[in-house]
Amino acid sequence: METEIELKFFVSPEFSSQLLKKIAEAKVLQQSRRELGNVYFDTPDQILRQHDIGLRIRRFDDVFVQTLKTAGRVVAGLHQRPEYNAETNCTDPDLALHPADAWPEGFDVDSTQQQLAPLFSTDFTRQQWLVAMPDGSQVELAFDQGEVSANGQTSPICEVELELKSGQTDALFTLARELCVDGGMRLGNLSKAARGYRLAAGYQGDEVAPLAPVKLDGSESVEAVFVKTLEHALGHWHYHEQIFAECQEPAALVQIQQALGLLRQTLVTFGGMIPRRASALLRQELQWLEGELDWLGEAAGLDYLLAEKGHALKKLNARKQLVKQLEEVQADLPDDNEMLLLLSSARYCGLLLDLSRWLLSRGWQPFLDDKSRARLAEPIKCFADNMLARSWQELLDVFPAERQLNRVDYLDQQPRLVRNLMSGLSFASLYEDDKRLVFRMPWLDLLQGIDDLRHLEPIRQLLDQQDDEEERSQIEKWLQRKEESLIHAMDQTRQMGIELVPYWP
Repeated sequence: METEIELKFFVSPEFSSQLLKKIAEAKVLQQSRRELGNVYFDTPDQILRQHDIGLRIRRFDDVFVQTLKTAGRVVAGLHQRPEYNAETNCTDPDLALHPADAWPEGFDVDSTQQQLAPLFSTDFTRQQWLVAMPDGSQVELAFDQGEVSANGQTSPICEVELELKSGQTDALFTLARELCVDGGMRLGNLSKAARGYRLAAGYQGDEVAPLAPVKLDGSESVEAVFVKTLEHALGHWHYHEQIFAECQEPAALVQIQQALGLLRQTLVTFGGMIPRRASALLRQELQWLEGELDWLGEAAGLDYLLAEKGHALKKLNARKQLVKQLEEVQADLPDDNEMLLLLSSARYCGLLLDLSRWLLSRGWQPFLDDKSRARLAEPIKCFADNMLARSWQELLDVFPAERQLNRVDYLDQQPRLVRNLMSGLSFASLYEDDKRLVFRMPWLDLLQGIDDLRHLEPIRQLLDQQDDEEERSQIEKWLQRKEESLIHAMDQTRQMGIELVPYWP
């Protein structure tokens, strides 16, 4: 049994020339070119897939190799999976070729063997180079071009894979960083097998999903929860990146924005033990990417105002003119192609690589003192109680019951409210769902109210462009009525939230 450790990237066919230039600068120990044919097998109810197991027979030259890959771990394109290989002399799978301890406990190998059938195939040309790294590690670099086939349907393959053959995992990231310096690479979470299963099922893609609580069992240390939360946010980010890359769904970008918020808030929440200097470059790059997506809030407001040909503006005499002006503003926002270029840019790819590397290498540990190490080793519950209490006090300070808040107050405090709600997601699994959800509901409603308030901002920005004094006065009064109604409802919601009893001790 071997543990396959590799980075996968999706690229365009044109990337090959860029890749060859980089390889010319590397120390190549071996190189080859092969035509590879792979058939993947499973049962009618996909029992292997249910256990996160992949079974294939690969053909190259006159050799057949049966490979079993069992459940592993994926963090931002880095795949770590146990792998069992056995030579065979035919295209019929034989599960007896793999050791008994390769299978999950209680797995019925004999029954599965009897039901196996071909499910899909992958056929591609692989150009392969074995690269010697400066630290003595050896990395196999492969460029694959071909297609996945299932049920008469095909999907193209164009990928770069870096697999660690010997040495340190860090060498993978070093080489990846060198390859992505000119852009054109996007880290891939979907393996060829995963794409084959999707094609066989006629599945067109994943759906956008809200950011869920981090799954904890309460027995973890503070440091373990820190890692879990960062990996959770990174997984959410990468999941929605794939959705946007496939179908340019704008809501997927919003979820990437949410993931970035959780990443940054996690670094703040645990900042009392993990010094800021340990993550300085990461925080700088996360802030850059958040800036690149900052237009999404404005886009949401424009979508609301322009829906149904500006139905929200139906009572305004200047409706047609406003719609035209809003459409001009909307046209200046980044489009799908610009976002796709961002997702394959060198800086974006470098950020994901650096985050993954920092997590896997525990890049904060060299910055810790003995006191911080001891605190990170403590059970999570007490830390979570203290952080939630501190977060709650911050909310009370900025949303005090006795103070009347105006539009600017609410808009200014939106980032703080988002950060506090993010903190609650990190520790949610440690508390009773019912109590937690009741406590969070008014604050989520308040956040929605602030979003609704922000949706009116594009109209406010256009006020100075209205030449007709009467129409401008009408728009100002319309804005005032809308904002007063929202703020009244938000004030009531805020009071409800303040009066609730916290769900933590």
